[in-house]
Amino acid sequence: MDETRAGACAQVPASGLAEAVGRSVAAGGRYAMLVGLDERSLGGAGLGLEAVLVGPGGDLERIRAAVPLDATGYPSITPLVPAAHWDEREARDLLGTVPVGHPDPRRLVLHERWPRGYHPLRKDVPVGARPPLADRRFAPFEVHGEGTYALPVGPIHAGIIEPGHFRFSAIGERVLHLDPRLFFAHRGLEKLAEGRPLAGATPLIERACGVCGVAHGVAWASAVEALTGTRAPARAAWARVLLAELERLYNHVGDLGSICAGIGFGSGAARLGLLRERLVRANDALVGHRYLAGIVVPGGLGRPLDAAALAALPGLVADIEAQVAAAVRSIVRSDGVMARLRTTGAVPAETAAALGATGVAARASGIDADLRRDRPYAAYAELDVSVATAASGDVAARFHVRAQEAAASARLVVEAARRLPVGEDRVPLGEARAGEVAIAGVEGPRGASWLWLRAGDAGTVDRVRLRSASFANWPLVAAAMPGNVVPDFPLINKSFELCYACTDR
Repeated sequence: MDETRAGACAQVPASGLAEAVGRSVAAGGRYAMLVGLDERSLGGAGLGLEAVLVGPGGDLERIRAAVPLDATGYPSITPLVPAAHWDEREARDLLGTVPVGHPDPRRLVLHERWPRGYHPLRKDVPVGARPPLADRRFAPFEVHGEGTYALPVGPIHAGIIEPGHFRFSAIGERVLHLDPRLFFAHRGLEKLAEGRPLAGATPLIERACGVCGVAHGVAWASAVEALTGTRAPARAAWARVLLAELERLYNHVGDLGSICAGIGFGSGAARLGLLRERLVRANDALVGHRYLAGIVVPGGLGRPLDAAALAALPGLVADIEAQVAAAVRSIVRSDGVMARLRTTGAVPAETAAALGATGVAARASGIDADLRRDRPYAAYAELDVSVATAASGDVAARFHVRAQEAAASARLVVEAARRLPVGEDRVPLGEARAGEVAIAGVEGPRGASWLWLRAGDAGTVDRVRLRSASFANWPLVAAAMPGNVVPDFPLINKSFELCYACTDR
């Protein structure tokens, strides 16, 4: 149920795209992604935009509009569906479609020094093209008024993290507005994938992010398998659940420790950091890679699971889960710690829904959604996936939801290991027909990631778009800051614990 092959796609004029998407959301649909297209590779005359939504029953809805090359403007979707605001800005930068009436018309992916009129995802731009850079400066959004000031942070930070610029507008230490600026390390992975064989593009998508590789790998494999009419073996389907839950588990345990680090609670950070290290070592023993890379491939698994490590996994995970639960109990019993977490960085449910929050960030604000349960893939349909929610939307809520999800993932790891069937790990792929589309949604550690894939000639990639959960959730970090103090930013940021890499990709 996680993918669709050549599914129905409603065609609307560019002038009616926003209205059609808004109508679907008003009827109960959830916005998933917007895909910018250059249709000339398949005989089209210009550009295109396709919005993907999830209907109330879980079915996908596709709405596409043609955008002529000589008239690239269209009414912006964002005023009706705020969750589309980064998607529209990204498509404008990379393809040149212009969302007229967008509330923030600044560049997003291509920073100011990129030349105007240069859109690298267009088919007539070579992969290795290096355009001349212009001498233009970034114009940040700042709040003006008596007593206000701007505090710039980054893009280079003291820690070993990827670049991101955060500009706070504040009075004293009270934040009025946060303007985040990412995409300093954009790698153009979607452009690099074009023209590659479907199976050969797997490392590009999997490595969009180092700690969400299984989630993105499963999304990619599911889409490729849908295009080629391939059914992965039962052993591979169950193994994908096992690996995905291991990925969720080590991420959640590490993120709980990061929240402790964000307030200087060293004992909690060290205790949970040690448990995370035990988990990534277990990953290495199981598949030969601490972060589970190279194991999920179209058609099944890239290599067999280690039998001895698999046999030892249930006991190891049960022991670690018990220690995580003990660490969490000691943290929540600390009045000093919980006082820092409660009411900090709160995101109301209506804000989370409007901005398209996903994963822990959504469920901590009361949004009961999880693709593993709502649109099950791999072997999730045969499992009871419990979904934890909270109502306050603050750091404490995100801590509690993440702790409950860690316990649930440990249970699923044990069950998947027990139920893993004997059989082949991988089957050959079938043939893909040029122009066919597949869409896959996977619930990763940070929420729902969506992948849109269209086949080109001779089993190659014509267009792929990966909309990661981090891409969806970064605007929530900005929404969570106003009203808090500047020193709480590390704590609030760590409570979302989003990736730069799969946002920049």
